Parts: sequence; structure tokens; C-alpha cells
Amino acid sequence: MSTIRDIVLVHGGFVDGSGWRGVYDHLTDEGYRVAVVQNPTLSLAGDVAATHQVLDGLDGPAVLVGHSYGGVVITEAGSHPGVAALAYIAAFAPDKGESVSSLIADPPPGAPVPPILPPTNDRLFLDRDKFAASFAADVPVPTAAFMADSQVPWGVEALAGTISEPAWQHKPSWYLVATDDRMIPPTAQRAMSERAGATVTETPGSHAVYVSRPAVVAAFIAEAARGHGSHT
Repeated sequence: MSTIRDIVLVHGGFVDGSGWRGVYDHLTDEGYRVAVVQNPTLSLAGDVAATHQVLDGLDGPAVLVGHSYGGVVITEAGSHPGVAALAYIAAFAPDKGESVSSLIADPPPGAPVPPILPPTNDRLFLDRDKFAASFAADVPVPTAAFMADSQVPWGVEALAGTISEPAWQHKPSWYLVATDDRMIPPTAQRAMSERAGATVTETPGSHAVYVSRPAVVAAFIAEAARGHGSHT
């Protein structure tokens, strides 16, 4: 059983890679080599290309980590030969032919509806005034306000991007369910993780659990790095 030392972090929609800073600090303190993908979030193909570019630069196997829409990216990009395992953080884990658009088309009864504004020039934003409650309810107020005011446009084309071959079908996967998530319902997270055959951990936390609880998320990723051998 080899030890994975490389971790690649992929962010989701409306945010950029800087939100991984706390997780990055914990993992690098533990000796991991961590790369953060700055995926443009305008198209799935573009984000997969950005992720592959980072993976191509590594000299060892990596755990590929995705938050939210980043889960779609790692599901498509994770077939890369440099990926040893997948780790989903409150993320979409689509099957072949699925997309974010198809996964959110039929929300569970009573589930919170993310406050996504109508698209402008094929770009999406969350309602600034509702951002904290829906995305980052357990993040310090000033940080959540900054996240709301520094949103990255999420391309409609990215939401429609479909999976050709789900990497979780042939790579071991881990899934961290955020039980207080108001963007991707925990019930949906559990269903996707079960379908993927993932090793599941649950933790209290908002959709932005990677920002609010970086030590928990880093420990979860380290567990995937240590445990991948038992699944191969």
C-alpha cells in the first residue's frame, strides 16, 4: 500500500480556490503537497482541462478533491492516470450522462432552494443578501460577506456539462456529507455517495464546510489519502 502525498483541491461554483486556504494550511502542515486548481467554472470541459493541467505536473499519485460543482469536475477529470482516489466535500457526484442541471431539476419536497439569480450573459450569481444563509451560514459574518461580494460568475454551460465516464466507477471514493447544507440537500448527498460506493463521513456544517471547518475537512482528506489502498 503506497502513501499518497499529493492532494489536488477543486473548488465549485460562485467561488475560487482561495477558500481552500484553511484546508491547505492543515494539509501542508502534515506534510502533504497540495495544489489548488483555479478552474474558470464557465464550462465543464474547461474545468476538466484546468484540473488535468495540474495533475500533469505531479510526479506521484494524488487524491483529487472536489467541493460542490467541483465534484462534477473530479468525476469527469478523475480518470486521469495520476488520480488514485476521489474525495467529495458536500459535492455533486453525477453518473454517466448527468449534469448539475439534471441533478437539481427535481429537488426533494421541502428542500431549501438555492437563491440563484436569473442568468446574465449566461452567467449565474447567488443573491448577495441571501448568500450567507444559503451557502455559508456557519462562516464568520465578515468572511461570508466577502464571499458574497467576490462571487465568481458560474457559467450556464458548466451546469449543463454531462459526465462521459464517472471516475468513481473505477477509483475509490470518499464523501463528506455536510448535514446543515442548504445548497445541496444532505439527503441528496447521501444518495449520491451511496450510489458511488463511497466511504462516507458526516459532519455538522454548511455548504461552505471547507471554509468553516478546515481541520475536519483536512482530516477527512488525509483519511482518504491513507485509506485508498484498502479499496484497490
